[in-house]
Amino acid sequence: MVTDFSAAFGPAEPYPYEETHDLRQGPDLNPRMLPLLPFVGVFRGKGHGVYPTVPEFAFAQEVRVSHDGRPFLFYESRTWLIDGDDKPVRPAAREVGWFRTVEGSDREVELLLAHPTGIMELYLGTVDGTKMELATDAVVRTASAKEVVAGHRLYGIVDRKLLYAAEMAAEGHPLQSHLSAQLDRVGG
Repeated sequence: MVTDFSAAFGPAEPYPYEETHDLRQGPDLNPRMLPLLPFVGVFRGKGHGVYPTVPEFAFAQEVRVSHDGRPFLFYESRTWLIDGDDKPVRPAAREVGWFRTVEGSDREVELLLAHPTGIMELYLGTVDGTKMELATDAVVRTASAKEVVAGHRLYGIVDRKLLYAAEMAAEGHPLQSHLSAQLDRVGG
């Protein structure tokens, strides 16, 4: 049986639904996401990284947390290494994911993250006003990814800035400090 799929596979119009990081425009924030409202926006700043398997490093970072009205927030982080004069050296870590709240709870939060290095993480935690604390429930990785077994993240909004500290257990080392940053709100 031959079916003509030419109409099904033709050109499409641009994506018709708006996504925004600015709560003053675009779709209304889904009521389930209200506990995460302070974290919606675009943040940019500098941070510090350390781990036993790498030399200490300075980085710059941009984090975008946006929504399209559905019961999740889209999260994207891009980092780049910087030198002592804050000049870019090279691209560094990227991650994308989704924040979700647990239905029926105004405190329980899930964060699903994917990294281009072959690691995926599921964090579970709580949000309390402008503070969010998360720990990994599961970490999966491809055969070629480095061994990461656990993570812990603490996020906070202080004076419109996003501050965070991230711990990691990887490559045979216990959970310990890995990243921290202070990012200014530049959008939203």
